[in-house]
Amino acid sequence: MKNILAFAGSNSSDSINKQLATYASSLVKDAKVTILDLNDFDLPIYSKDLEAKEGVPENAKKFHQFIKDADGLVISLAENNGAYSAVFKNLFDWMSRLEQKTFLGKPMLLMATSPGGRGGASVLAMAKDRFPRHDAKIVAEFSLPLFNDKFADGKITDSDFDNTLKEAVELFQKEL
Repeated sequence: MKNILAFAGSNSSDSINKQLATYASSLVKDAKVTILDLNDFDLPIYSKDLEAKEGVPENAKKFHQFIKDADGLVISLAENNGAYSAVFKNLFDWMSRLEQKTFLGKPMLLMATSPGGRGGASVLAMAKDRFPRHDAKIVAEFSLPLFNDKFADGKITDSDFDNTLKEAVELFQKEL
């Protein structure tokens, strides 16, 4: 049985990206899924001075160990002002100090959603450019615009978008 790690790049208590990551990971067959919440990995703001003085915080090490232990990653990124959320960027910065190739070549289903019509397009573009430089193997991607109109009761309610996500999950699963 494959180990799947799923999380949202958000620290919102009602994160729509966490809801999407949870739903998408539930579609992966014959897998053990671990869903993480970035709120459980509190970290100081990265600085090279703090790193030199105190080293890499334990929560960054713990999170990175989850990535090491996973066979595949399901990530849904929140978009704040067209970029990663501050909490995700900070975690990413700390983990990259442990290992530059942060994602360790693990197959990744990369997603984003938003209440607006672009569905996190800017953050997805940023991640598609940046993540491969950190050894991400992005095998499928998915964007869900208008989250509040297309998602309810823990699943996508728009059949076209739901089918598109299921196709992305199939591509992801083939790479595990």
